[in-house]
Order: sequence, then structure tokens, then C-alpha cells
Amino acid sequence: MKKIRFGIIGGGLMGREFASATARWGHLLDMPARPEIVAVCDKNPQLFAWYRENVPVTQLTEDYRELLANPSVDVVYVAVPHHLHAELYCAAIRAGKHLMGEKPFGIDLAANQEILRCAAEHPEVLVRCSSESPFFPAMQRLCDLIESGSFGRTIEVNTGFLHSSDLDPSKPINWKRMVEYNGEYGCMGDLGMHACHVPLRAGWQPLNVRAILSKIVPQRPDGKGGMVPCKTWDNASLLCSATAPGGDSFPLSIKTHRIAPGQKNTWFTEVLGTRASARWSSANPNMLELMEFDGGEQSFRAIQTGYTPAFKTITGGIFEFGFTDSILQMWAAFVYELAMGKPLKKFAGCVTPEETHLTHRLFTAALQSQAHETVVPV
Repeated sequence: MKKIRFGIIGGGLMGREFASATARWGHLLDMPARPEIVAVCDKNPQLFAWYRENVPVTQLTEDYRELLANPSVDVVYVAVPHHLHAELYCAAIRAGKHLMGEKPFGIDLAANQEILRCAAEHPEVLVRCSSESPFFPAMQRLCDLIESGSFGRTIEVNTGFLHSSDLDPSKPINWKRMVEYNGEYGCMGDLGMHACHVPLRAGWQPLNVRAILSKIVPQRPDGKGGMVPCKTWDNASLLCSATAPGGDSFPLSIKTHRIAPGQKNTWFTEVLGTRASARWSSANPNMLELMEFDGGEQSFRAIQTGYTPAFKTITGGIFEFGFTDSILQMWAAFVYELAMGKPLKKFAGCVTPEETHLTHRLFTAALQSQAHETVVPV
């Protein structure tokens, strides 16, 4: 099997999740290539001990330039705070390294445009953005229904990401609550791609937005005995007028909440159509609720999708699927596209730079909508 040599820039949580996924690569069947991590960069050298113990890397460095200069690195995964996206993503692309970057792909619209210009100047480099939610088997089933036109005319779509890690006001502040590092988008920049990936891939285009953004906890402990302002948006509820590829218009609601009582880390999608409707939540990740309307009784049935992901594995379909499995599937999608030149199928591909740009346009309009308390074109 062909090996593709990776470097990681940002060795924290998501860097280690990727490294763990590569260790499980034998779980996948019929893959055209496998990733091999050869280099890791992080400003915190204390993280290197974990990589030394678990990954046979040949380069550990605190300077991303040294990693990008390494001729043994073919691809980089960059998982760093948002204010560094434009600098590091463009540096990787100009160095001729294929790139998987984290959302939101730039701290703001201007930074996102800079990244897209750089990618357009280097079409030989594959550039993609991370997002795991479509890779749950139940979501793959829902996406198949979208692609086949089974819903009929779209009546309404509701999607979101509900998180509760900030429910405790005594939780110390971190970079995701600081505007200078996370950006003005707040929770939208951090969580929004998870909610937008499937709608944008389906071709559902937001035309305008009325946004209600909330700052619920105005200050947090600084971890040094004091309190500091928490300036980012905690919750965002967006109501959009959207169009489907056929021209039909419908309401599209998107929620990204960091303070969502009763939730842990919950993605959800609901599609209501004239011929069928479906809903899914990662709170019950292996169940798809589906109603097919033929003029008789209206009743949702629960389908246990089991372990039936887009990329085949050694696990039998009778078993159940979880978050780390979705990470493995997302990386399978990236490696497959890198090796084969195209995604396995429409909804089994990673987020494109153009799709990240659509989210930036939406989130920028949402900020304007909140500021002026009105509907704003996207």
C-alpha cells in the first residue's frame, strides 16, 4: 500500500486524534494509501513525549518553518488557533504541501480570502477542511436521501451543534473565548462548520440571515486568581432564507451553542420534505428517524444504522459507531481523495475551501445582522 508522509502542526487534542486514527488504519479495508506521521511541530515541547511514545516520528520541532522545509513531509495537518490560520495555511500551500486545516479556515473573511487566493495559485496542492459529522453512518444514509431526491421539495432544514463545556461560569478562560485568537465570530467560527457541512454540500445556499447572538458569561477566571472579560459570542441562532439547486426556497436554521444545558457535544440535522422527512442527532448516533409520506398515516420509524460507514472496515454492521470512528472515516476520505484524485462520493468528501468561504460570508452577515437587529443578505 502506498504511504503518504504527514507532518502535524499543532500537536494538541486534534493532532493526537489524527495520530490515533493513523494507528488504527488497518481497521479500514480497500484503502489506496495509508498515512505515516513523520514530523510534529508545537510551541509546547511537553507534548512531544506523547508522540515519542506512540508515533515513530523522525522530526520534533517548535518551528513550523523547519517542518515545512522537511522534504520527507508530503502533507500537513494544521490544528492551531484561528488567528494563525492564514499565515500557516498559506505557508504550507506555498511549500507545496497538501493541506488539511481546521475550521473556520481563517479568523475572518479577509483571512479566508487570503487562503483561497493562495490555494488558487497552487492548484497542484489539495486543500481541505476538517469536519466529521457527515461520516456517521446515519448521516450518510440521510445524505444518500438528499442525493437521490427522496425528500421531494424541501420544506425546512434545521441543523446545529450544541455544546455545554462553557455552562460552568467558573471554568477558566482559554483562547476560544478570546476575540484576538478566536475571532469576532465566536461560537460560529469554532462550531459552525459542523452545522454547515451537509447543507452546503447539498447545494442549499443561504440568501440572507437574521442572527440572534448571545454573550451569556461576560467574564471568566484567568487561571491566576483574577477575572477577565469573555468577549466572544457564546451562542448563535441563525435563521436563513435558503434555496435548493432546483430553485425552491425554504427556511434554514443553524444553531451553534457553547452553552446548551443538557447537551454534551451534540450535532443534529433535520430535513423536512414533501415526500419524506428525516432527523438525526449524535446524542443517539446510530439511529436515523425517517418518515416517508405516501398519503396515509404520518409516522417516523427509527432505523438502527449500525456500523455501515462510507469507507469499509473490518467491523461488522451489527456493531455501533462512535466519534473516534467518524474521525477515522474523515481521514479516510482525505487520504482517498489525495490518492485517487476525487472523493469516494458526494457526501463522503472533506470540506472544500470554497465551502469554507460560504461559511465566512454567512458568519460575517450574521455579525452585521446582530449589530443592526435586521435581516442581512449573505
